[in-house]
Amino acid sequence: MAAEDLSEARAALSLLRSRLCNSSFYSKPPSNSSDSNYSKLKFIISSSVTEACNNSILLLGPRGSGKMAVLELVLQDLLLEYPDMITVIRLSGLLHCDDNGAFKEIARQLCSEYQLLFSKMASFDDNSKFMIAMLRECGLAHKTIVFVLDEFDLFAQGKQRLLYSLLDAMQSVSSQAIVIGISCRLDADQLLEKRVRSRFSHRKLLFLPLCKEDVERLLEDILSLPIDSDLPHDYIIKFNAKLHNMLANERFKKIINTYLDSDSTVKQFVRYLFCAISKMDLKSGLLTVENFEHALSDIQRQPKQEYIKADCSILELYILVCMKRLEVKEQNSYNFNSVMKEYKSIHDSFRTSDYYSRSVCLRAFEHLLQRELICFADNRGHTQSIEFRPAKLLITSHELHHGLKAYRSCPVILQKLMN
Repeated sequence: MAAEDLSEARAALSLLRSRLCNSSFYSKPPSNSSDSNYSKLKFIISSSVTEACNNSILLLGPRGSGKMAVLELVLQDLLLEYPDMITVIRLSGLLHCDDNGAFKEIARQLCSEYQLLFSKMASFDDNSKFMIAMLRECGLAHKTIVFVLDEFDLFAQGKQRLLYSLLDAMQSVSSQAIVIGISCRLDADQLLEKRVRSRFSHRKLLFLPLCKEDVERLLEDILSLPIDSDLPHDYIIKFNAKLHNMLANERFKKIINTYLDSDSTVKQFVRYLFCAISKMDLKSGLLTVENFEHALSDIQRQPKQEYIKADCSILELYILVCMKRLEVKEQNSYNFNSVMKEYKSIHDSFRTSDYYSRSVCLRAFEHLLQRELICFADNRGHTQSIEFRPAKLLITSHELHHGLKAYRSCPVILQKLMN
Protein backbone atom coordinates (compact mmCIF):
# COMPACT_ATOMS: atom_id res chain seq x y z
CA MET A 1 0.00 0.00 0.00
CA ALA A 2 1.29 3.50 -0.84
CA ALA A 3 2.40 5.90 1.90
CA GLU A 4 -0.47 8.22 0.93
CA ASP A 5 -3.00 5.42 1.51
CA LEU A 6 -1.44 4.63 4.88
CA SER A 7 -1.80 8.28 5.92
CA GLU A 8 -5.51 8.17 4.92
CA ALA A 9 -6.07 5.09 7.11
CA ARG A 10 -4.22 6.71 10.03
CA ALA A 11 -6.30 9.91 9.67
CA ALA A 12 -9.54 7.88 9.62
CA LEU A 13 -8.43 5.89 12.68
CA SER A 14 -7.52 9.11 14.50
CA LEU A 15 -10.96 10.59 13.70
CA LEU A 16 -12.81 7.52 15.01
CA ARG A 17 -10.72 7.45 18.19
CA SER A 18 -11.34 11.16 18.85
CA ARG A 19 -15.10 10.53 18.57
CA LEU A 20 -14.97 7.67 21.06
CA CYS A 21 -12.94 9.79 23.51
CA ASN A 22 -15.47 12.64 23.29
CA SER A 23 -18.51 11.74 25.40
CA SER A 24 -20.48 14.72 24.03
CA PHE A 25 -20.35 13.17 20.54
CA TYR A 26 -22.12 9.92 21.41
CA SER A 27 -24.24 11.21 24.33
CA LYS A 28 -26.09 13.82 22.27
CA PRO A 29 -29.28 12.42 20.69
CA PRO A 30 -30.46 13.18 17.14
CA SER A 31 -31.66 16.79 16.71
CA ASN A 32 -35.26 15.69 16.09
CA SER A 33 -35.48 13.59 19.28
CA SER A 34 -37.62 15.39 21.88
CA ASP A 35 -38.17 12.27 23.98
CA SER A 36 -34.53 11.74 24.96
CA ASN A 37 -33.19 12.31 28.47
CA TYR A 38 -30.93 15.03 27.05
CA SER A 39 -33.94 17.02 25.73
CA LYS A 40 -35.99 16.50 28.90
CA LEU A 41 -33.16 17.50 31.23
CA LYS A 42 -32.25 20.53 29.13
CA PHE A 43 -35.89 21.69 29.12
CA ILE A 44 -36.21 21.35 32.92
CA ILE A 45 -33.00 23.26 33.66
CA SER A 46 -33.48 25.96 30.98
CA SER A 47 -37.09 26.61 32.03
CA SER A 48 -35.94 26.93 35.66
CA VAL A 49 -33.29 29.46 34.60
CA THR A 50 -35.53 31.55 32.33
CA GLU A 51 -38.61 31.47 34.56
CA ALA A 52 -36.59 32.05 37.77
CA CYS A 53 -38.03 29.06 39.64
CA ASN A 54 -36.55 26.39 41.90
CA ASN A 55 -36.40 22.74 40.91
CA SER A 56 -35.00 19.34 41.91
CA ILE A 57 -34.54 16.19 39.85
CA LEU A 58 -32.95 12.73 40.13
CA LEU A 59 -30.98 11.02 37.35
CA LEU A 60 -31.19 7.27 37.99
CA GLY A 61 -29.64 4.30 36.20
CA PRO A 62 -26.83 1.73 36.37
CA ARG A 63 -23.20 2.83 36.39
CA GLY A 64 -21.91 3.62 32.92
CA SER A 65 -25.38 4.34 31.49
CA GLY A 66 -24.47 7.96 30.61
CA LYS A 67 -26.08 9.95 33.46
CA MET A 68 -23.09 12.22 34.09
CA ALA A 69 -22.16 12.45 30.39
CA VAL A 70 -25.67 13.71 29.45
CA LEU A 71 -25.73 16.14 32.39
CA GLU A 72 -22.32 17.57 31.47
CA LEU A 73 -23.46 17.98 27.86
CA VAL A 74 -26.63 19.82 28.96
CA LEU A 75 -24.70 22.11 31.34
CA GLN A 76 -22.10 22.81 28.66
CA ASP A 77 -24.82 23.88 26.19
CA LEU A 78 -26.71 25.98 28.76
CA LEU A 79 -23.54 27.75 29.94
CA LEU A 80 -23.06 28.87 26.34
CA GLU A 81 -26.70 30.02 26.08
CA TYR A 82 -26.80 31.74 29.49
CA PRO A 83 -23.14 32.50 30.32
CA ASP A 84 -23.86 34.94 33.19
CA MET A 85 -26.92 33.28 34.66
CA ILE A 86 -25.72 29.83 35.81
CA THR A 87 -23.30 28.75 38.53
CA VAL A 88 -22.53 25.04 38.95
CA ILE A 89 -21.61 23.60 42.36
CA ARG A 90 -20.41 19.96 42.29
CA LEU A 91 -20.41 17.60 45.26
CA SER A 92 -19.76 13.86 45.50
CA GLY A 93 -21.25 11.58 48.12
CA LEU A 94 -17.95 9.70 48.21
CA LEU A 95 -16.12 12.86 49.34
CA HIS A 96 -18.70 15.13 50.95
CA CYS A 97 -21.27 12.87 52.67
CA ASP A 98 -20.29 14.55 55.97
CA ASP A 99 -22.59 17.59 56.37
CA ASN A 100 -19.86 19.83 57.77
CA GLY A 101 -17.46 19.00 54.91
CA ALA A 102 -20.25 19.43 52.32
CA PHE A 103 -21.18 22.94 53.51
CA LYS A 104 -17.52 23.91 53.61
CA GLU A 105 -17.04 22.71 50.02
CA ILE A 106 -20.14 24.61 48.86
CA ALA A 107 -18.79 27.77 50.52
CA ARG A 108 -15.37 27.26 48.93
CA GLN A 109 -16.81 26.83 45.42
CA LEU A 110 -19.13 29.83 45.81
CA CYS A 111 -16.26 32.00 47.03
CA SER A 112 -14.11 30.84 44.13
CA GLU A 113 -16.90 31.53 41.59
CA TYR A 114 -17.71 35.04 42.86
CA GLN A 115 -14.17 35.99 43.92
CA LEU A 116 -14.93 36.21 47.66
CA LEU A 117 -12.63 35.48 50.57
CA PHE A 118 -13.03 31.90 51.82
CA SER A 119 -12.42 31.13 55.49
CA LYS A 120 -11.22 27.63 56.34
CA MET A 121 -12.02 28.29 59.99
CA ALA A 122 -15.72 29.06 59.40
CA SER A 123 -18.09 26.91 61.45
CA PHE A 124 -20.92 24.72 60.20
CA ASP A 125 -23.50 27.42 61.02
CA ASP A 126 -21.41 30.13 59.32
CA ASN A 127 -21.16 28.11 56.08
CA SER A 128 -24.87 27.24 56.20
CA LYS A 129 -25.88 30.89 56.64
CA PHE A 130 -23.45 31.92 53.90
CA MET A 131 -25.01 29.43 51.46
CA ILE A 132 -28.55 30.65 52.21
CA ALA A 133 -27.44 34.29 51.84
CA MET A 134 -25.78 33.50 48.48
CA LEU A 135 -28.93 31.76 47.25
CA ARG A 136 -30.92 34.88 48.12
CA GLU A 137 -28.42 37.26 46.50
CA CYS A 138 -28.18 35.16 43.34
CA GLY A 139 -31.97 35.01 43.14
CA LEU A 140 -32.19 38.82 43.32
CA ALA A 141 -29.55 39.05 40.59
CA HIS A 142 -31.49 36.52 38.43
CA LYS A 143 -28.71 33.95 38.65
CA THR A 144 -29.36 30.24 39.13
CA ILE A 145 -27.13 27.98 41.25
CA VAL A 146 -27.11 24.36 40.01
CA PHE A 147 -26.13 21.86 42.72
CA VAL A 148 -24.90 18.56 41.21
CA LEU A 149 -24.90 15.82 43.87
CA ASP A 150 -23.13 12.73 42.54
CA GLU A 151 -23.75 9.46 44.48
CA PHE A 152 -26.93 11.09 45.79
CA ASP A 153 -27.90 8.05 47.90
CA LEU A 154 -24.84 8.63 50.11
CA PHE A 155 -26.11 12.12 50.98
CA ALA A 156 -29.36 10.46 52.12
CA GLN A 157 -27.54 8.72 54.98
CA GLY A 158 -27.44 10.14 58.50
CA LYS A 159 -29.43 13.26 59.46
CA GLN A 160 -29.63 14.62 55.88
CA ARG A 161 -29.00 18.17 57.10
CA LEU A 162 -27.42 19.22 53.80
CA LEU A 163 -30.41 18.06 51.72
CA TYR A 164 -32.88 19.60 54.15
CA SER A 165 -31.04 22.94 54.26
CA LEU A 166 -30.78 23.10 50.46
CA LEU A 167 -34.38 22.14 49.73
CA ASP A 168 -35.75 24.27 52.58
CA ALA A 169 -33.85 27.35 51.34
CA MET A 170 -35.32 26.72 47.88
CA GLN A 171 -38.84 27.18 49.30
CA SER A 172 -38.12 30.91 49.54
CA VAL A 173 -39.36 33.08 46.66
CA SER A 174 -36.11 35.06 46.65
CA SER A 175 -33.82 32.03 46.07
CA GLN A 176 -33.13 30.51 42.65
CA ALA A 177 -31.53 27.04 42.56
CA ILE A 178 -31.70 23.56 41.04
CA VAL A 179 -30.65 20.37 42.83
CA ILE A 180 -29.68 17.48 40.52
CA GLY A 181 -29.05 14.16 42.22
CA ILE A 182 -27.24 11.32 40.41
CA SER A 183 -27.52 7.78 41.71
CA CYS A 184 -27.37 4.15 40.56
CA ARG A 185 -30.03 3.27 43.16
CA LEU A 186 -33.52 3.35 41.69
CA ASP A 187 -35.01 3.79 45.18
CA ALA A 188 -32.85 6.83 46.02
CA ASP A 189 -35.88 9.06 46.66
CA GLN A 190 -37.28 6.52 49.13
CA LEU A 191 -34.18 6.98 51.31
CA LEU A 192 -35.15 10.60 52.05
CA GLU A 193 -36.62 11.59 55.40
CA LYS A 194 -40.22 12.79 55.42
CA ARG A 195 -39.24 16.45 55.95
CA VAL A 196 -36.80 16.25 52.99
CA ARG A 197 -39.14 14.27 50.71
CA SER A 198 -41.94 16.80 51.20
CA ARG A 199 -39.67 19.53 49.78
CA PHE A 200 -38.41 17.46 46.85
CA SER A 201 -39.93 17.90 43.36
CA HIS A 202 -40.03 14.11 42.71
CA ARG A 203 -38.89 14.47 39.11
CA LYS A 204 -36.90 11.47 37.91
CA LEU A 205 -35.15 10.58 34.66
CA LEU A 206 -34.34 6.90 34.15
CA PHE A 207 -31.25 5.95 32.12
CA LEU A 208 -31.69 2.46 30.70
CA PRO A 209 -29.10 0.11 29.14
CA LEU A 210 -28.68 0.24 25.37
CA CYS A 211 -31.52 -1.20 23.27
CA LYS A 212 -31.17 -2.58 19.73
CA GLU A 213 -32.07 0.76 18.08
CA ASP A 214 -29.59 2.66 20.26
CA VAL A 215 -26.79 0.24 19.35
CA GLU A 216 -27.51 0.51 15.63
CA ARG A 217 -27.56 4.32 15.82
CA LEU A 218 -24.36 4.45 17.86
CA LEU A 219 -22.48 2.14 15.51
CA GLU A 220 -23.51 4.09 12.41
CA ASP A 221 -22.95 7.54 13.93
CA ILE A 222 -19.55 6.74 15.44
CA LEU A 223 -18.02 4.53 12.76
CA SER A 224 -19.19 6.32 9.59
CA LEU A 225 -16.76 8.82 8.05
CA PRO A 226 -18.25 12.28 7.30
CA ILE A 227 -18.50 13.16 3.60
CA ASP A 228 -17.28 16.72 4.25
CA SER A 229 -14.05 15.67 6.00
CA ASP A 230 -10.52 16.27 4.63
CA LEU A 231 -10.15 12.60 3.66
CA PRO A 232 -10.30 11.66 -0.05
CA HIS A 233 -13.90 11.30 -1.28
CA ASP A 234 -13.27 7.87 -2.90
CA TYR A 235 -11.80 6.49 0.33
CA ILE A 236 -14.79 7.76 2.37
CA ILE A 237 -17.29 6.14 -0.05
CA LYS A 238 -15.37 2.85 0.04
CA PHE A 239 -15.02 2.91 3.86
CA ASN A 240 -18.71 3.68 4.50
CA ALA A 241 -19.89 1.08 1.95
CA LYS A 242 -17.77 -1.59 3.68
CA LEU A 243 -19.12 -0.45 7.07
CA HIS A 244 -22.78 -0.70 5.98
CA ASN A 245 -22.19 -4.20 4.61
CA MET A 246 -20.54 -5.20 7.90
CA LEU A 247 -23.41 -3.76 10.00
CA ALA A 248 -25.85 -5.94 8.02
CA ASN A 249 -23.68 -9.04 8.45
CA GLU A 250 -25.31 -11.70 10.69
CA ARG A 251 -21.95 -12.78 12.10
CA PHE A 252 -21.20 -9.17 13.12
CA LYS A 253 -24.63 -8.83 14.77
CA LYS A 254 -23.99 -12.02 16.74
CA ILE A 255 -20.63 -10.67 18.00
CA ILE A 256 -22.23 -7.39 19.12
CA ASN A 257 -25.11 -9.21 20.83
CA THR A 258 -22.63 -11.50 22.62
CA TYR A 259 -20.86 -8.46 24.04
CA LEU A 260 -24.10 -6.70 25.02
CA ASP A 261 -25.25 -9.83 26.87
CA SER A 262 -22.35 -9.32 29.28
CA ASP A 263 -22.45 -5.48 29.52
CA SER A 264 -24.91 -3.13 27.83
CA THR A 265 -23.83 0.18 29.40
CA VAL A 266 -22.81 3.01 27.08
CA LYS A 267 -19.43 3.55 28.75
CA GLN A 268 -18.27 -0.06 28.39
CA PHE A 269 -19.71 -0.41 24.86
CA VAL A 270 -17.71 2.64 23.73
CA ARG A 271 -14.61 1.11 25.33
CA TYR A 272 -15.23 -2.06 23.34
CA LEU A 273 -15.59 -0.09 20.08
CA PHE A 274 -12.30 1.73 20.80
CA CYS A 275 -10.58 -1.64 21.24
CA ALA A 276 -12.12 -2.92 17.97
CA ILE A 277 -11.19 0.03 15.74
CA SER A 278 -7.65 0.00 17.16
CA LYS A 279 -7.27 -3.41 15.49
CA MET A 280 -8.06 -1.96 12.04
CA ASP A 281 -5.55 -3.01 9.38
CA LEU A 282 -3.85 0.17 8.14
CA LYS A 283 -2.87 -1.50 4.86
CA SER A 284 -6.47 -2.04 3.80
CA GLY A 285 -7.74 1.00 5.74
CA LEU A 286 -11.10 -0.72 6.36
CA LEU A 287 -12.90 -2.16 9.36
CA THR A 288 -13.66 -5.89 9.29
CA VAL A 289 -15.75 -8.32 11.33
CA GLU A 290 -12.49 -9.91 12.55
CA ASN A 291 -11.53 -6.62 14.27
CA PHE A 292 -14.64 -6.83 16.46
CA GLU A 293 -14.24 -10.56 17.01
CA HIS A 294 -10.65 -10.19 18.25
CA ALA A 295 -11.64 -7.23 20.45
CA LEU A 296 -14.39 -9.35 22.02
CA SER A 297 -11.97 -12.18 22.82
CA ASP A 298 -9.51 -9.68 24.35
CA ILE A 299 -12.15 -8.07 26.56
CA GLN A 300 -13.62 -11.39 27.64
CA ARG A 301 -10.25 -12.91 28.55
CA GLN A 302 -10.45 -15.09 31.66
CA PRO A 303 -6.99 -15.24 33.30
CA LYS A 304 -8.14 -17.86 35.81
CA GLN A 305 -9.35 -20.15 33.04
CA GLU A 306 -5.97 -19.75 31.36
CA TYR A 307 -4.22 -20.68 34.63
CA ILE A 308 -6.32 -23.84 34.85
CA LYS A 309 -5.64 -24.71 31.21
CA ALA A 310 -1.87 -24.08 31.24
CA ASP A 311 -0.60 -24.30 34.81
CA CYS A 312 -2.66 -26.80 36.78
CA SER A 313 -1.87 -30.48 37.29
CA ILE A 314 -4.49 -33.24 37.25
CA LEU A 315 -4.33 -33.43 41.05
CA GLU A 316 -4.94 -29.68 41.38
CA LEU A 317 -8.00 -30.04 39.16
CA TYR A 318 -9.31 -32.73 41.51
CA ILE A 319 -8.81 -30.40 44.49
CA LEU A 320 -10.69 -27.55 42.77
CA VAL A 321 -13.58 -29.86 41.85
CA CYS A 322 -13.71 -31.24 45.41
CA MET A 323 -13.90 -27.72 46.83
CA LYS A 324 -16.68 -26.82 44.39
CA ARG A 325 -18.62 -29.96 45.38
CA LEU A 326 -18.30 -29.01 49.06
CA GLU A 327 -19.77 -25.60 48.26
CA VAL A 328 -22.63 -27.18 46.30
CA LYS A 329 -23.34 -29.34 49.37
CA GLU A 330 -23.67 -26.02 51.28
CA GLN A 331 -20.68 -26.78 53.44
CA ASN A 332 -19.77 -23.14 54.03
CA SER A 333 -16.67 -23.77 56.10
CA TYR A 334 -14.14 -26.36 54.95
CA ASN A 335 -10.37 -26.88 55.09
CA PHE A 336 -7.73 -29.10 53.52
CA ASN A 337 -8.84 -32.06 55.65
CA SER A 338 -12.44 -31.69 54.39
CA VAL A 339 -11.18 -31.54 50.81
CA MET A 340 -9.16 -34.73 51.35
CA LYS A 341 -12.26 -36.55 52.63
CA GLU A 342 -14.17 -35.49 49.50
CA TYR A 343 -11.21 -36.53 47.32
CA LYS A 344 -11.15 -39.97 48.98
CA SER A 345 -14.91 -40.41 48.57
CA ILE A 346 -14.61 -39.70 44.81
CA HIS A 347 -11.79 -42.24 44.52
CA ASP A 348 -13.77 -44.87 46.46
CA SER A 349 -16.93 -44.27 44.40
CA PHE A 350 -15.37 -44.27 40.93
CA ARG A 351 -12.12 -46.24 41.52
CA THR A 352 -10.01 -43.64 39.72
CA SER A 353 -6.33 -44.20 39.00
CA ASP A 354 -5.51 -40.60 39.95
CA TYR A 355 -4.98 -41.08 43.67
CA TYR A 356 -2.06 -39.41 45.44
CA SER A 357 -0.63 -39.37 48.94
CA ARG A 358 -1.61 -36.72 51.49
CA SER A 359 1.79 -34.95 51.33
CA VAL A 360 1.59 -34.63 47.52
CA CYS A 361 -1.97 -33.28 47.82
CA LEU A 362 -0.80 -30.72 50.38
CA ARG A 363 1.87 -29.41 47.98
CA ALA A 364 -0.77 -29.13 45.22
CA PHE A 365 -3.03 -27.27 47.67
CA GLU A 366 -0.20 -24.81 48.46
CA HIS A 367 0.42 -24.28 44.74
CA LEU A 368 -3.24 -23.33 44.24
CA LEU A 369 -2.89 -20.84 47.11
CA GLN A 370 0.15 -19.28 45.41
CA ARG A 371 -1.73 -19.02 42.11
CA GLU A 372 -4.66 -17.38 43.96
CA LEU A 373 -7.18 -19.84 42.58
CA ILE A 374 -8.07 -20.49 46.22
CA CYS A 375 -7.41 -18.57 49.44
CA PHE A 376 -7.94 -18.79 53.17
CA ALA A 377 -11.40 -17.71 54.30
CA ASP A 378 -10.07 -15.24 56.89
CA ASN A 379 -6.84 -13.78 58.24
CA ARG A 380 -7.15 -15.49 61.59
CA GLY A 381 -5.30 -18.61 62.52
CA HIS A 382 -1.86 -17.69 61.19
CA THR A 383 -0.34 -19.96 63.80
CA GLN A 384 -2.50 -22.89 62.67
CA SER A 385 -1.27 -25.51 60.27
CA ILE A 386 -2.45 -25.13 56.64
CA GLU A 387 -4.51 -28.33 56.91
CA PHE A 388 -6.81 -26.79 59.55
CA ARG A 389 -7.33 -23.26 58.19
CA PRO A 390 -10.72 -22.61 56.49
CA ALA A 391 -10.34 -22.09 52.72
CA LYS A 392 -12.53 -20.95 49.82
CA LEU A 393 -12.51 -20.92 46.01
CA LEU A 394 -11.70 -17.75 44.07
CA ILE A 395 -13.17 -18.99 40.79
CA THR A 396 -16.80 -19.41 39.75
CA SER A 397 -18.46 -22.61 38.56
CA HIS A 398 -18.57 -21.15 35.03
CA GLU A 399 -14.80 -20.46 35.02
CA LEU A 400 -13.97 -23.89 36.44
CA HIS A 401 -16.29 -25.68 34.00
CA HIS A 402 -14.80 -23.94 30.94
CA GLY A 403 -11.28 -24.39 32.31
CA LEU A 404 -11.84 -28.15 32.55
CA LYS A 405 -13.25 -28.26 29.00
CA ALA A 406 -10.18 -26.44 27.67
CA TYR A 407 -7.75 -28.72 29.54
CA ARG A 408 -6.47 -31.28 27.01
CA SER A 409 -5.93 -34.28 29.26
CA CYS A 410 -8.70 -33.56 31.77
CA PRO A 411 -10.16 -36.81 33.18
CA VAL A 412 -13.74 -37.41 32.00
CA ILE A 413 -14.85 -38.06 35.55
CA LEU A 414 -14.09 -34.45 36.56
CA GLN A 415 -16.30 -33.03 33.83
CA LYS A 416 -19.09 -35.43 34.88
CA LEU A 417 -18.73 -34.31 38.50
CA MET A 418 -19.08 -30.66 37.45
CA ASN A 419 -22.28 -31.26 35.42
